[in-house]
Amino acid sequence: MRKQVVAIVGRPNVGKSTLFNRLCRKRSAIVDFESGITRDRKYEDVEWNGKVFSVVDTGGIVADSTESMDQLIRYQAAIAIEEADLILFVVDAKTGITDLDSAIGKMLLPRRNNVVLVVNKVDNEKDEFDLYEFLKLGFGDAFPISASQGRNTGKFLDVLMDLIPAQEINEEEEDTIKIAIVGKPNVGKSSIVNKLLGSEQVIVSEVPGTTRDSIDTDLRFKGKKLTIIDTAGLRRKAKVKYGVEYFSSMRTLETVDKADVVVLVLAADEEISNQEQRIASYARRKFKDLIIVVNKWDLPEDKDNFTVGKFVTTVKEELSFIDYAPILFISALTGQRVQKILDMVLEVDESSHVRIPTAQLNEFREDIINKHAPSHHTGRHIKLKYMTQVEMHPPTFLIFCNAPKLLSEAYKRYIHNQIREKFHFKGATIRIIFKGKGGDDPDVEY
Repeated sequence: MRKQVVAIVGRPNVGKSTLFNRLCRKRSAIVDFESGITRDRKYEDVEWNGKVFSVVDTGGIVADSTESMDQLIRYQAAIAIEEADLILFVVDAKTGITDLDSAIGKMLLPRRNNVVLVVNKVDNEKDEFDLYEFLKLGFGDAFPISASQGRNTGKFLDVLMDLIPAQEINEEEEDTIKIAIVGKPNVGKSSIVNKLLGSEQVIVSEVPGTTRDSIDTDLRFKGKKLTIIDTAGLRRKAKVKYGVEYFSSMRTLETVDKADVVVLVLAADEEISNQEQRIASYARRKFKDLIIVVNKWDLPEDKDNFTVGKFVTTVKEELSFIDYAPILFISALTGQRVQKILDMVLEVDESSHVRIPTAQLNEFREDIINKHAPSHHTGRHIKLKYMTQVEMHPPTFLIFCNAPKLLSEAYKRYIHNQIREKFHFKGATIRIIFKGKGGDDPDVEY
C-alpha cells in the first residue's frame, strides 16, 4: 500500500513551511519572514502513532499574478493538489480572509471533500473566537493551530490519522543511491533533474538562484532505486547574505553530506570558478563519490577551439584534486546524453563498493615499496608493514606503519595514485589511514 500524500497549500506567508517543519519535526523547509520562500514542491515523511504518510510543502499561491515566478509556483502547487489524497488549506487568523484566500478557495472547491481548512497563528483561546469568519470559504469548520508554537498540532495529527489510511512504518526500507546535483547558480541543475525524471518535478527558470530548498525525488533505473536531490546553487560567501540564501547554501552542504554520489555541474560556456572548486573540495573532504557533468555543450559556437579534449584538460587543471572523477558532456536543453548520467552513477557506485582481498593488497604494498620506498631526511627508516581494506563506500584502506607522521605528502599521494591506478576506482573517493602505534606515532589520514 502506497503512502498517502498530504499537500499544504495557501497564499504566501501564512505559515505553510512552519507547519511543514512542525509536522516533520525538523527544519526541512526554509522559513523566513520574507514571503514566497518556498518555490518547489518539497516532500517529507511524517510518522505519528506508528503510522506514516507523506506531506508536501508548496509555494505561496498568488492566483491572478502574471509574474513568471508566481506562475511557476502556482503550477507546482497545482501538481501537488492534483496528486494529494488530502489538502491542508492554510489561512492566517491574524489577517482574516483575504482576496487571495478566496481565490484559492475557488480553486479547491472541486476537491472540497479532500480539503481540511487549517487556521494558523491561533496563539491562544481568545484568537479562536475569530474562526467563524472562515466558514465563508465553504470548507466547513476550521482547525485552529499555531505552527510556530506547536499549539494544537498534536491534536491536529490525531485528526489526520482518522482521515487518511496511513501506511504502517514497519516495512523494510529498500536501499537507495542518493545523488546530489550541485553547482553554482544557473548552470542547469534543475533542467537536468527534469530531463532525468521526464517531468516538471522542480521549477526551471532563467533567473539564477531559483531553487532554494533541496528537493528529494525517487526513481527506479535498471532495477536500482535512486534518490535525486536538486540543490540550491552555492554562491561566493561574499555574495551570500544572512537569511534565506545563507541557509540555502548551508542546505547544499548538508545535501552533500548525506549524498552517496555528488554530481558537480559545470557550464560549458563559463570558466570554472572558485565556487565550483570549493564545492568539489568539500565533497572530496567528505569522501563522496564524484561525477563531473559539463552542461550546455550545445552552446559554444567556436567548436574548432572548443573541443572535448581541451575542456577536459582545463577541468583536470582547475580541479586537479578530483582528477579521478569521470567527466560527461551533456545538453539539458536538447537532452543530449543526459540519461548517461544515471548509467555513470551506477558505475561509480559499483566502483565504490569494490572490496580488494587482503592478500592482493599486500602484494600491491610490496610492489609499490620496491618501486619507490618511503624515506625521511632524518634517515629514520619508515616501514609499511601491512595493508587491508576496512570499509567500502568510501573504499577505506588501513596501512600499518611505524612512523606515519614522517610520511611526506608526496609519498601519501604516490600511494593514493597507485591504488587508484591498480584497482580502477572510477569516481570513488578513496580514503587511506596510516596507522601508528599511538603516542608519538598517531594515525595519519589521507
